Amino acid sequence: MANTDATLQQDLDALDDLEMHLYAHRYATSGITSYGSTIDPPKATADRGRALAVLQQESQERLCDPAVSELLKRLEAHADELDADHAAQVRILARDRSILVDIPPAEQAKLVELTTEAEHVWRKAKAADDWASFEPYLDRVVDVMRHFSELRSPGADPYDAWLDYFEHGTNQQFYDTFFSQVKDCVVPLLAEVVACGRQPSRACIEGSFDRAAQWSLARDVAKLEGLDLGALWISSTEHPFTDGLTSNYVIITGHVHEDDVISNVYSILHEGGHGLYEQGVRASYNYTSLKGGTSSAMHEGQSRFFENYVGRSETFAAPLLEALRGRFPRQFAGVTPHELYLACNRVEPSLIRTEADELTYPLHIVIRYEIEQLLINGEATAADVPGLWADRYRSYLGIDVPTNTEGALQDTHWASGLLGYFPTYALGNAFGAQLLDAMVAAGVDFDGACASGDLAPVRDWLRTNIWQYGRAKDSDELIAGACGGPFDAGHYTRYLERKFRGIYGL
Repeated sequence: MANTDATLQQDLDALDDLEMHLYAHRYATSGITSYGSTIDPPKATADRGRALAVLQQESQERLCDPAVSELLKRLEAHADELDADHAAQVRILARDRSILVDIPPAEQAKLVELTTEAEHVWRKAKAADDWASFEPYLDRVVDVMRHFSELRSPGADPYDAWLDYFEHGTNQQFYDTFFSQVKDCVVPLLAEVVACGRQPSRACIEGSFDRAAQWSLARDVAKLEGLDLGALWISSTEHPFTDGLTSNYVIITGHVHEDDVISNVYSILHEGGHGLYEQGVRASYNYTSLKGGTSSAMHEGQSRFFENYVGRSETFAAPLLEALRGRFPRQFAGVTPHELYLACNRVEPSLIRTEADELTYPLHIVIRYEIEQLLINGEATAADVPGLWADRYRSYLGIDVPTNTEGALQDTHWASGLLGYFPTYALGNAFGAQLLDAMVAAGVDFDGACASGDLAPVRDWLRTNIWQYGRAKDSDELIAGACGGPFDAGHYTRYLERKFRGIYGL
């Protein structure tokens, strides 16, 4: 028995050593990637890509070493002797390894260099409304994604593989059903809103807003949201993002527009929701594979929760207005909370996903989902995308797309190789609605917390039921545990019906 215990301890020590090396690579990769989008000079793109490629290759080679496979098998054989955290580490590392083990490390490294270059080209193409310069990069990225799917799961549908990668257990059948439910709610409701002929005024949030004061406001909003500012770096970028190196170091980014103060407010609330999730994971997971959100959809569930369910609620309008007045006292002197609430919830089909109202937002995701299906399944190429984009925006939202900058070049995701990620935004919205209903049913005074500006009860419930578990539990397990049952999109569609029928008097 003593020898067995000693052998098991040696394996656990080896597991800890593996985790620490993988953590160091993740930390370096996250830092380099974040700097690349915020402070790196343009000429550094190739240098950054080379460094990221080396880190990716070394990390993959370590994780996919046959000795690691044997280590994980031995630990799995002693699962009944492991504590819950070590058992979860073994399970997650085995899953992470299965995703990479059939991909040659050198090819994975080349993808990192390709997406680094593609993101740089995308940034310039967006500024210049130049789809043609980005087009060949998208075709190359799609080819690699399709190739990697075939290596990992020969004969399987390639898009299903990437949907599962970003939200474990999902596929096109799942999303087709989900989006059908969403469209059945949103499309007729949007038609009723348009037909009613009434629109809340946006006058109270229009005007000119000093950029420096907006960045001060961004920190005010992050503090109001409840982020630990001592563990937070806020920066600016073309396309806002969040990264969590550890619970002690979270990066969120935003962007300011002089004529639109609300854009950065909701961007910070959104990215701050991601940041709260990262800060809320158990500190003991920091140097392990359990650190971070469990999936893209659950992560988006937290960001969209604070952007929409908190940030666009009528009860939160008063604390939000107070923050706005603190930096722009003249512009918001005569504004009431109800006026702010209505202005921030006006429904109006628009071009830009990140600026879309809460009701039309999922239609922006449906459009991207349908185009991704065509690209990954070989039914379209990058040359077809602007036309597909224009057709669908006209069909779903009734608007014309005047430029590719406002169309297919608006998001960075495809340049970064994130095909399959977009659907998680809509699914995250639906997760958030179900979590909100469960939170209220559990006795949390959600409206009272929002009205007071003290969101601690909301954060505490989410930390207890979602955040603390990091990657140790999958989304379906978290939803079942927090909500008492499986995922149900009806919570989301009922929320949309209730909110927007109320605003528009339908």
